[in-house]
Amino acid sequence: MAGLKKMIAKASASFINGGITLSPSFSSFPFHSQSFSNTRLRDSHLFLNSVRDHCKLGFSDLKFPLLLFNQMINLRPLPSLIHFTQLFTAISKLKRLEPHSTIISLFRKIELLGISHDKHSIGIIANCYCHLGRLDFAFSLLAKGLKLGYPLDCVIFNTLINGYVHCDKLPQAAHLFDKILKLGFQPSIVTYSTIVKGLCRIGDNASALTLLKKMQSGSHFKPDIVLYSTIIDSLSVGMTAQRMLTEMLESNIAPDVKTYSMLVDMFCKDGCVDQAQSILHHMTKRGVAPNILTYSALLDGYCLRGQMEDAENLLDLMAGNGWEPNLVSFNTMINGYCKDKNIDKALNIFHEMFRKGITPDVVTYTTLIDGLCKANRLPHARTMINGYCKANNIDKALTIFHEMFRKRITPEVVCYTTLIDGLCKANRLPSARKLFKEMQAHGIAPDVVTYASLLDGLCKSALLDEAVKLLEEMEDNGVKPDVVIYNILIDNLCEAGQLEDAAKFFSDLVTKGLQPNIKTYNIMVKGFCKKGLMSDIAQVLKIMEEDGFPPDDVTYNTIIRGYILNNDLSNALYYRDIMVGQGFEADADIRNLSAEKKH
Repeated sequence: MAGLKKMIAKASASFINGGITLSPSFSSFPFHSQSFSNTRLRDSHLFLNSVRDHCKLGFSDLKFPLLLFNQMINLRPLPSLIHFTQLFTAISKLKRLEPHSTIISLFRKIELLGISHDKHSIGIIANCYCHLGRLDFAFSLLAKGLKLGYPLDCVIFNTLINGYVHCDKLPQAAHLFDKILKLGFQPSIVTYSTIVKGLCRIGDNASALTLLKKMQSGSHFKPDIVLYSTIIDSLSVGMTAQRMLTEMLESNIAPDVKTYSMLVDMFCKDGCVDQAQSILHHMTKRGVAPNILTYSALLDGYCLRGQMEDAENLLDLMAGNGWEPNLVSFNTMINGYCKDKNIDKALNIFHEMFRKGITPDVVTYTTLIDGLCKANRLPHARTMINGYCKANNIDKALTIFHEMFRKRITPEVVCYTTLIDGLCKANRLPSARKLFKEMQAHGIAPDVVTYASLLDGLCKSALLDEAVKLLEEMEDNGVKPDVVIYNILIDNLCEAGQLEDAAKFFSDLVTKGLQPNIKTYNIMVKGFCKKGLMSDIAQVLKIMEEDGFPPDDVTYNTIIRGYILNNDLSNALYYRDIMVGQGFEADADIRNLSAEKKH
């Protein structure tokens, strides 16, 4: 059947595009009437058959049906009302998109083209108005229908009753129900189901059950699976629901997987896992295969009862029957293990999610952080934040961080620093700044590593003036900068060609009693080379030697690179020989540059 549907869709799309087959989304269709030439629409009948086939298959969004409508109103002669109502009915099934206003607008367009309504189209528009909460417009439409000679029937009454239920106006729905009985109309199963749905919606299960009994004893229409399922879904006591299951079976109404899943879920929520298991066995015995909802409900029941071994066995059973655990299943297991104080198993499930390509949500993190806190394993939460930051998954790290706050756990300076560093490395400096301010507002004093992380982010964003101000703020707050802080600032000043400023901070570093390291000197060497001050290199090397920092491979490679880029191959080769003589190796790009200069 699925293959046939695909063939119809493919053939129809091919026709509409003059032989060009489109993807099922039809997203490439241009939304204008000229897309179909007159030659392509020679056979209007064939085109309208194509529209009908698409309506039978259904639509995934509004784009393609609106395109079809646009083509239909450009046909001459115009299609009949029947063709338009076929399209509007198909559009109305896109309930998640709430297409009711769109349908009303399209009806108005065909009215302007001279197409009159019939009883069916009036019902469609009335239904749209009911969904929009405008029952007054729906009633006025019915009055218009009466003037046009269309008598009232049960379908129209069902539409109005459903409108009242949809707007939570159950007394008016009940009043209209009584009225149609007095007028001599026989309510249909849809009428009863709508009223039952309304009663269950407001929690009046007793009245719903009373109406069910009336149907069983005196109505021309006996309850069906939809009606039973509606009542079962609203009940909160499993045993009452099981009596209804028995009634269904005695009335030869075969419960489906949805009904059974509701019962399993109900018993599990009541803590009656044994009865839930019994329902599962009963449904499989009757040939109804459990689905992911059935298994998830029972899994939740096991976890709530702390029966984690049974939960694990059920996961294996699910996989054996072709149902891979989903996000809900994993969250349920993590919650179960956390309640069982088995954090290691909860973490194993958490990692298993990633291996299976399932992304954790807020519930996952909330549950896991709660479990870690209760088990006094808070350092593990910090490790997770650090791990996500290192893996460039800063949003997940932030989720855990915010969840800690929600649990009234004040993150330590290490957590803030890790996140600030991660945000800076992810080029999200505004967020890093904001978090830095929040940290201070919560009374957490940034340490030298926190300042280093933000300083590096500012420098990498070429905000050197702001970086210098941050250094001053750091000292004002009593945090003593270390050589790492100065190295970051000096390095970025050299990269920006501000060698004098870099030299000033180098002097400040020494003045404040800090000892430059080999990295500091290499940064300065790079600064001299970048400015082309190669004549000063020998003096810099002498100072390094005197301060106890003999040049290393980074120093020599930097100098050689500087000489090559300044077209001084002689000195480049001189320092290369010194470097090799001291057991260091030239970088790959140095070897390549040397070779190019020789040629």
